[in-house]
Amino acid sequence: MYQPYDTSTHPAPRAAFTAADAYTLRTALDALGGVRDLDALDVACGHGGTVTLLTAGGARRTVGVDSCPDRLRRARAAASGSAAVEYVLADAAAMPRLGPFDLATAVYLFSHAPDREALHAMFRGIRANLRPGGRLLSLVRNPGAFPHVDWSPYGVRILDRVPEGDAPLLKAQFLTEPPQHFEYREWAHADFAEAAVDAGFTTVGWQPSRTPPADPARDEAYWSAYRAWPVSSLMTCTA
Repeated sequence: MYQPYDTSTHPAPRAAFTAADAYTLRTALDALGGVRDLDALDVACGHGGTVTLLTAGGARRTVGVDSCPDRLRRARAAASGSAAVEYVLADAAAMPRLGPFDLATAVYLFSHAPDREALHAMFRGIRANLRPGGRLLSLVRNPGAFPHVDWSPYGVRILDRVPEGDAPLLKAQFLTEPPQHFEYREWAHADFAEAAVDAGFTTVGWQPSRTPPADPARDEAYWSAYRAWPVSSLMTCTA
């Protein structure tokens, strides 16, 4: 049901917004003291990019969950030989008890909740798998950009916004060759916070997107324009 974007193994992994997402997540994990000897859960793991990040950081046990068998097949093939990695086929809105875990990550998962009931179910499933004091780090898409902001220079384009259901439906494309079309719901940050509190998280916070150091291909002016209206923010929750 849910098709979140795998920022590390998509056919266009060098898209600028994916570089910013990866940098944001890595620096947030570093700020928490890293993941060494932690049990970690990655929900909507895709091809396993974030799972690889967690295992490379020294996580004791890492479990990736995704609803697509093909994505899991590729993730398992990439992780062949790693005893600390497990992959589970499950819908994020009906996730079984797999933990407990110290840390959960979710990259663009919640934007793909089709309705409010599913959104709340996703947060409940993650909270149920975390130990008391465990953390959730989630990259979530920022609302309100279309039609005012053009993200084309950063690898994604919003084509249309359709008011319907519990949250508007945005139609978009990744600027690959050829472009790949996708859709997601424009949930407000307040909707995410409401679902997190309802699930039992004790704190909810937000961090702005961080960008990698400038280089000849992407100078400071390029990243400064992105930071003015980034694709995503980092949501942090404590169980």
